[in-house]
Amino acid sequence: MIDHDVKKWLVSIAGPNNVLDSENDLRLYEYDGSVDKHRPEVVVFPKSTEQVVKIVNLARERKIPFVGRGAGTGLSGGVIPRAGGIMISFARMNRILEIDLENERIVVEPGVVNLDVTLAVQGDKYFYAPDPSSQRACTIGGNVAENAGGPHTLAYGVTTNHVLGLEAVLPDGSVIHCGGKEQDTPGYDLVGLLTGSEGTMVLVTKVTLRLMRQPELVKTTLAIFNSADDAGNTVAEITARAITPVAVEMLDGVMLRMVEEATHAGYPLDAAAVLLIELEGLKEGVEEQVQQVREACLACGAREFRVAKDAQERDLLWKGRKNAFGAVGRLSPYYYVQDGVVPRTRIAETLRKISEVGDKYGLIISNIFHAGDGNMHPIILFDARKPGELERAQKAGEEILSFCISVGGSITGEHGVGMEKMELMTELFSPDTLDMIGRFKNLFDPTCLLNPGKVLPTGRGCMEIHQKPLTAANML
Repeated sequence: MIDHDVKKWLVSIAGPNNVLDSENDLRLYEYDGSVDKHRPEVVVFPKSTEQVVKIVNLARERKIPFVGRGAGTGLSGGVIPRAGGIMISFARMNRILEIDLENERIVVEPGVVNLDVTLAVQGDKYFYAPDPSSQRACTIGGNVAENAGGPHTLAYGVTTNHVLGLEAVLPDGSVIHCGGKEQDTPGYDLVGLLTGSEGTMVLVTKVTLRLMRQPELVKTTLAIFNSADDAGNTVAEITARAITPVAVEMLDGVMLRMVEEATHAGYPLDAAAVLLIELEGLKEGVEEQVQQVREACLACGAREFRVAKDAQERDLLWKGRKNAFGAVGRLSPYYYVQDGVVPRTRIAETLRKISEVGDKYGLIISNIFHAGDGNMHPIILFDARKPGELERAQKAGEEILSFCISVGGSITGEHGVGMEKMELMTELFSPDTLDMIGRFKNLFDPTCLLNPGKVLPTGRGCMEIHQKPLTAANML
C-alpha cells in the first residue's frame, strides 16, 4: 500500500498536475488491449529522464513495484500493474529531439506516437518503417518494449531493425546509453537485448531511430478468393517465386464483412478471403513484380486480382486493414486477439485448425494477419457478460497457440508474452532456457520491482515476492 508521504514525494518530483490517485482516474490505467485488468495505486507523468530517475529511486527505497506505460495499446497485458504500485506514464515525454536527415536518423522521447515520426519527415521524402496497426496511437517506447511489427515489416523488419540507440533508466536509478547514431558500436548488443524485453529490464527514456527514403513507386493489389485455403497457399507460392512484397495481409470472410460494413473500403462481401499485397521500389521492378504476383495469385485459385488505380484507392484499402480491430465492435462487445506465428507453408492448415477450435468452444473466430511472415492474428469474439465465455475464449486462444508451436512456430510475433502467454513459455522453451531468461531479468532487476509477473511462467518469475497470482476477481 502506497502511503500519503510517497504520493507527496511524487508530487514534489513531477508536479501536482502530473500525479493521479483518485479511483476514477486509476480505472483508466488498469488495462491495456488484452482481456486482463489490475489497478495501479498511483500514476505519475514524468517530463524528463531526471524525473524518471527520482521516481525510480523513490520506488526502490520504499520497495514499491513500478511499471512503465506508453499508450496502453499493447495486446498481452504488458503494462498491467499486477502488483499494484506506481505506474510511470510516458505520455508527456513526447518530444522529437532531433531530426538528422543527412544521416537518416531521428531521436525521440518514448511518448512520441509512431505515426508522428513519419509525419515529421515525410515532407522531405523519408519515413519510419515499422507501422503497427495501432500506429496512430501507439508510442515508440511501447514499440521498443514489445519489438512491435506491422504490415510492412515483411520487407523492412520489425522495430529492432530500426532502433539504433537507447537511453534508459535501470531499476537501481542509474542511466545507461547503448548504441547511438553509428551503424554499429563496440561491445555487447544491449540495444538488441532491451528491444523486446517487454518493460521488465529498463525504462526507456530516449530512442535513436533509423529513417528510410520513400520509394519511387508503390503498388497496392487485392487478390480475392473463394477459399481461405487457396489464399493461404498463395502466400507460400509468392515466396517460392522469389518475390518479396513489402506487405502481404490476409483477411478472412468474417473479418472482410465487418471491415467493409464499417469502412466501405471496397472489399468484396461474398469472398472467403482476400490478400492485400503491396510492392514498392523502382518503377520498372515494381511493374514487373505486380505481374508476377498476379500470375501467382491466379495460379492458386484467385477469382479476381485488382490493382489500386491511385493513391486514394490505395489509402482506402489500407484504411480498412488498419481500422479492422475497431470494426469488430460492430459485431461483438468483446474480442480477444491472439498473436501466433507459423511457417508460411502451414498457414492453410492453421486456418483450418482455428476454425475447428471456434466450433469446439462455440465461438466465432475471425482472422486478419501478416500472412507474409506467418504472423497469425485470430480474433476470438465473445461476450464477457455471459458466464464462462471469457474462460472459453482464453482456452481457445491457448489451444491455437499450442498448435502454432506444434507446427514449428511461436506464441508471439509482435504482441509480446506479457502476462497473457507466460504459462505457454514452458511449451516453447526448456527449463534451462527459462532459467537463463530469469537470470537476465535478475541481472537488471535483482529486487524484482520493475513490472513483476510478466514473461516467465508462474514459479519461475518473481511475482510471488509482491503479490499472489491474479484471480478471476481481478480480471474482466
